[in-house]
Amino acid sequence: MDSTLACLAAWMPRQRWYAAKGRPPSLRLVSWWDLTADPDDPAETAGGARIRTFLVADEGALPAVLYQIPVVERATETVDADPDHIIGSPAPGTTFIDGPFDPAYANSLLRLIARGGTARGPQTTAIGRVAALGGAPAEATARVISGEQSNTSLIYEGVGTPVICKVYRQLHAGLNPDIELQEALARAGSPHVPRTIGSIEGTWPDLATAHGSVRGSLAFAQEYLPGVDDAWRVALLAAAKGEDFRDAARALGAATAHVHVALSQCFPTRTATAADRDATAATWERRFAIAMAEVPEIAGQRDAATAVYRRALEVPWPPLQRIHGDYHLGQVLHSPDRGWVVVDFEGEPLRPMAERTQPDFALRDVAGMLRSFDYVAGSLRLDHPERSADAVRAWALDARAAFVEGYAATSGNGLDPRHPLLAALELDKAVYEAIYEARNRPTWVAIPLRAISRLVERPAPVA
Repeated sequence: MDSTLACLAAWMPRQRWYAAKGRPPSLRLVSWWDLTADPDDPAETAGGARIRTFLVADEGALPAVLYQIPVVERATETVDADPDHIIGSPAPGTTFIDGPFDPAYANSLLRLIARGGTARGPQTTAIGRVAALGGAPAEATARVISGEQSNTSLIYEGVGTPVICKVYRQLHAGLNPDIELQEALARAGSPHVPRTIGSIEGTWPDLATAHGSVRGSLAFAQEYLPGVDDAWRVALLAAAKGEDFRDAARALGAATAHVHVALSQCFPTRTATAADRDATAATWERRFAIAMAEVPEIAGQRDAATAVYRRALEVPWPPLQRIHGDYHLGQVLHSPDRGWVVVDFEGEPLRPMAERTQPDFALRDVAGMLRSFDYVAGSLRLDHPERSADAVRAWALDARAAFVEGYAATSGNGLDPRHPLLAALELDKAVYEAIYEARNRPTWVAIPLRAISRLVERPAPVA
């Protein structure tokens, strides 16, 4: 098994879902579970691939990160795979292939979800659960979506309902909110989420206590909408052409409010406490301090930012509820038949799972979408400097205003775009973006810096 871990450790740092960029992993094998290539044809398994999912803990991280790594093991002379998807050779004559890119794993994964059932390994069990709204084919042609950051998703087409199945690479104890929230919304009849097909949940040894086991989510399958664009592409194209986006943004605001109202009915809400206010204030202050250290340009705006946060702490807060948690234009699809469809309810990937499942401000999602409209304008200014900055900015302002208008009209609560809490949440999001861009895309840091400058100006009082 040492050779297997060495093989995985050499390959993992090159993967987009590996969390500790720039640091080699320090791996410990936690457990594994096996899939059968075809339970109706044992000869296929005996004569072909072995399909095994390794659960490995990277103990170089604090706390340790648990990864799910599906592997198809084949005889080296039979391998016909893209070199980018080959993990390596832990033993002479044997080659590991990244599971989602091998049809043996892809078909077995879909079969476990479509039919249900159990796959086992030492100290590990994987259970396929077919949703009440399910209906996936047991066989289909699979392909992997490129460009994902923290998970790997396979699209199945060719037989029956197209399906997208997300394989969670980083595992956490508990039901993933991606599954929990979308299943609840689908059961409630929301037209703004895809239909749920099924999921795989598993048990594995508890890393935190080294005693007993925990249960968590391994994969999630839902209806795939072929031939649609996400809202980022739709908005960016409209802005590039100078097309009026107000009606589309207004409809997106209404869809967002529908989702929030449904979530407030599906899950408990609660009143914000003094402890919530203290914790929120501490988070805002801590993030701004980090930003000042990494983006010195904002240091001179600390007092103004503190005033924005103080005003938010002085006004009444709406009830806290379950939310999307990582809401932006890339998390919404535009279907010609169904309008706006919201996906990816995992929440902010860098936040601990326990935090992502707690009630929060619905306005946090609103602030995230407002920032996303700003990013459309900012990316256009970067890619097309010849475009009028005033025209691009006017497009974003119109889209933002229409989105808030649609949200306010549908939520029934009303929403002033100058509300102190919304302003503080958008400012905090822009500060987060400044840190991210400084670390990863320095040429983009001007986008959140412009937003911070605008947001720290004293807003007009709320009517």
